[in-house]
Formats: sequence, structure tokens, C-alpha cells
Amino acid sequence: MFKKILVANRGEIALRIQRACQELGIKAVMVYSEADREAKYVKLAEEAVCIGPAPSALSYLNVPAIISAAEVTDAEAIHPGYGFLSENADFAERVEKSGFQFIGPTPESIRIMGDKVSAKQAMIKAGVPCVPGSEGELPGDPVQMRRIARTVGYPVIIKAAGGGGGRGMRVVHTEAALVNAVATTKAEAQAAFGNPAAYLEKFLQNPRHIEIQILADKFKNAVYLGERDCSMQRRHQKIIEEAPAPGIARKLIERVGERCVAACKKIAYRGAGTFEFLYQDGEFYFIEMNTRVQVEHPVTEMTTGIDIVRTQIMVAAGEKLPFTQRQIAMRGHAIECRVNAEDPYSFVPSPGRISLWHAPGGPGVRVDSHIYSNYFVPPNYDSMVGKIIVHGDTREQALARMRTALGETVVEGIKTNIPLHRELMVDAKFTAGGTNIHYLEAWLAQRPR
Repeated sequence: MFKKILVANRGEIALRIQRACQELGIKAVMVYSEADREAKYVKLAEEAVCIGPAPSALSYLNVPAIISAAEVTDAEAIHPGYGFLSENADFAERVEKSGFQFIGPTPESIRIMGDKVSAKQAMIKAGVPCVPGSEGELPGDPVQMRRIARTVGYPVIIKAAGGGGGRGMRVVHTEAALVNAVATTKAEAQAAFGNPAAYLEKFLQNPRHIEIQILADKFKNAVYLGERDCSMQRRHQKIIEEAPAPGIARKLIERVGERCVAACKKIAYRGAGTFEFLYQDGEFYFIEMNTRVQVEHPVTEMTTGIDIVRTQIMVAAGEKLPFTQRQIAMRGHAIECRVNAEDPYSFVPSPGRISLWHAPGGPGVRVDSHIYSNYFVPPNYDSMVGKIIVHGDTREQALARMRTALGETVVEGIKTNIPLHRELMVDAKFTAGGTNIHYLEAWLAQRPR
């Protein structure tokens, strides 16, 4: 096992990894930007290194600064968390060439699965069902482009091959709009991801967003930990996640899960990963794989009893998975609400000093957050400041516990989206289960202000 790990991230995931390290008896080196000097995990750290000023490009995306911090602190491994450099194959390669262990997949796996075109091709070979679309990157010839779209059938969605986080997507309803939409998407993709490649898929009208969590070791052992429903989204950004997905037959989940495991073995995948699918009319369609720990991993931890971050560290250290597929059992239901520092109506970010923070408690309630009373939420990063997760024997009990937890939570000094969550927890269609990915957007459009 490692003696010291550098945590190359910030916010609640940095604290989450720090806690996992402490539990394993590993020293955690926390890096931070000047804007995060007062963060809880920095105050708790045995060792902390400032890696640059507030802008991400000069700190959390500054590869030489992160490698240097690992060198000067004698860290043996680097955990990238999620976001930032977590799915950057060049970073993973640089980490390993510098003599450190990257706590995640191999650079080769990240390259295959990080590019959505090559990921789709790999999944087709592994027998994982995919959304109908172009076989690879869209050609530059408008005639060929239109032919592909016509074969797939309108509406279609244009996606950036190197995209993620809901960016680099554009829905096209008519042939007349196709060529311009592709050109715009490619230009945006080049600017945002440094990769102009784009591909095309059939745009499913009313799908749900279902994902399968997997864990794998370097001995080609792999398991799936059930599924999560992440359909409650605004602008392709997840707001609420839950496990298991309401109303989907277990046999269908098992069949898809087994195919995901087979795909992992085929590409010699290592670590934690998530296969994301659109689900419509009883069918699953693969859209992408995230080669890292997900924001929503706690709902899977709550329903399986498996510590995903701890297992990530163990398999990176060369250990075998400590459980088999037969030993994994889903229990009860878990729901997660992402708490964002933003106006609950306009969604304008609300950075600033938190004058009072009171976290909820009680049976089955977990709070993953790095904030505290008098903490200053910096304006430089993503607005998420924490997650409230609940677990119950049934979905109904989990919903009741979430209503209670949200009612107990107090955040003063800044605005948060907790009022939005309180409304959604009593919404008839959400509480019935099975809403699609467009539901929240439509609900917000009708919501009285």
C-alpha cells in the first residue's frame, strides 16, 4: 500500500479522498490554489502545497506544478478526483513517466474511452448497445454529412468527440441546419477541448440517463455495482441522482452490467469507471464512459456498502478487487441532491462568505461537503459546494428522509439551490419515478417565480 498520496483536486472530492487516505493509514498531500487557502481539507492536511493563483489554468490544470508538488513531498501516487485533469491521458502518462502511480486507468484506456468516437467503436466490438449514428468522426464533405444524417433520421445530435460535462452538443431538426451546426460544434470543440472532431447520433426524444458503475483491477477482474438514474438535469448538468433506477427490470440491468464488465476486460481497464447510457422504450444505448470517480458515486456506495474511493486506491496499489460479482448486493434506495452556490431561480452563481452552515443529520443521511461557517466560496470554480445523500429501505423512505434533510439544512450568506431541491422532492412526477432527461427543463419553464 502507498505511504503517501497527492490529491490533485479541490472542493468536496479533495476532502473525500483525504478521508479515504486517513482510513487506510496513508498520508495525503493536499494541493491548493491561492483562492482555496482557507479550504477545510487544507486546514486538516498534514502536508499542503500551494500550486498557483486562483485561475484553474495556473493551478489545478498546471501539470508541472502538480508534478513538482509530488516530487518535493515524496508522494508515491496522485489521485486526480473528478474534473480538471482526471480524464487527461497526457497527464496520466506524465504522472507515470515521472515515477508516480496514477490512481485511475492507464493512459491507453483513457485515450480509447475519452474520445467518444473511439469509445463507441470499442463498445460496438464488445457488444455494448450504442445509439445509432455515424460510424466515426463526421466527414468534412457536406454531401456525405447529409447522407449520414438522412440514414440515421432527424432529429440528430452533433457531439464533440472530446467533449464532456454537457458541452459540445447541438440538436439539429432539419437538413437545412445540419452543415452550419456541425461547423459551429467543431469550432466550439476546438476552443474548449483542443479537438475539433465531431460525430452524429440519433437524438432520442424522451430518454432517461442511466449509468453503470464498474470497478476493475490490473488482473482483469471486473465487477459492476448496479446502476444510477441521473435523468434530473439542467443544461446537461446533473442535479439529482439516485440508485437504483426506478422501474427498470433487474434482469435488464444485469445483462447490460455484464456487457460493461466484458468491455472492461477486453480493454484491460483498471480502477473506477462509469458507462453512461440513454434508456428509452426498454432499450439501453451507450453514449460515453467516464474514466474516473463520478460526483454521484455516494448513491452507489450507500446501496452496495462498497467504498469506491478506497477501492480505487487499493487497485492502483496493485491489489486485487476484494470482492466478486456474486458478493455484491444492492440494498435499499439512495438519493443525492447537489448543493450549488447559485440563485435557485436564475441559477446565477452566488460566491461569497458563508455566515452560517448547519448540516442535516439523522438515520441514513450523509453530507459530502468542504464548506463551513465563515468559509469563503471562491468565484473561480464550479458552483457545487456539497452533496446531501440519503439512504432508505425503500424509495419512499429515501424521499421522506431527503425532505427532512433539506428542511434541516441551513446555509446563510450566499444563495443555494436548496429551495429548488425542496420543490422537486414533492413534485408528483419526480416522486412517481422515471422522469426523462428533458423533464426538469420543461418543469423549470413552467415554474412560477
